[in-house]
Amino acid sequence: MPVCTLPGGPTIGYDDTGGGAPPLVLLHAFPLDRSMWQPQLAALAAHARVIAPDFPGFGESSPGAFTIDSAADLVAEFLGALGIGKAVLGGLSMGGYVALAFARRHADKLAGLILADTRAGVDDSGTRENRTKSIELTREKGSAALFEGMAAKVLSDATRDAKPEVVERLKGVAAKQPAESVVAALVALRDRPDANPGLKGVAVPTLVLVGEHDGVTPPLSSANLAAQIRGSTLIHIPGAGHLSNVENPDAFNAAVRDFLAATK
Repeated sequence: MPVCTLPGGPTIGYDDTGGGAPPLVLLHAFPLDRSMWQPQLAALAAHARVIAPDFPGFGESSPGAFTIDSAADLVAEFLGALGIGKAVLGGLSMGGYVALAFARRHADKLAGLILADTRAGVDDSGTRENRTKSIELTREKGSAALFEGMAAKVLSDATRDAKPEVVERLKGVAAKQPAESVVAALVALRDRPDANPGLKGVAVPTLVLVGEHDGVTPPLSSANLAAQIRGSTLIHIPGAGHLSNVENPDAFNAAVRDFLAATK
């Protein structure tokens, strides 16, 4: 597995497969790592160069300061280290927040945008309070306990009933993440900036994806997001909840393939 060392010392673990320009860069959800993109790496490599990095402290990346904006800047630095001028950037949930920050802060490096199961707005007071409770739970009981409580929220009933192997794989990925990294990400999520003011400035082709049963960032939230980005396309992923790329990878990959073909 390649590791990229950036100026100043941080290291980024990543997968890099396929070929072609511009590459598709996929940013993972919380509290997972780049391995959540395995269904996409396998299926999309014939259509694009697909790169999936780990955020700081997750997977094989070294720990470091983590805000949504700093993560976006780190992605830009990472692309520069790989010699990539422009990329189609895709993010799911937390990865989508970082992708929106990247679009605002590094628009010159953006060839296209894929926003999956994410939103532009900040957390309301109840959600912020729940993030703080999750921080306390993670500090006390670890990352595995946190995801155990999240699973029913982020996965559809259909996935939990019919695809137990998916549920167990995701639990395993979450359990591997260091508690301190998960806590840092929770703080970043709780305190993230409002991305709504920048949406009208997005000037690249944009695909908005959402699981039809996503209870975390519901389809209406994605419709509002798409409505604010000029010329964007909104697609619902059947049978999927919040982690739509692993719950229905065939539909997710088909939507991404069509988008990539249309933007070349």
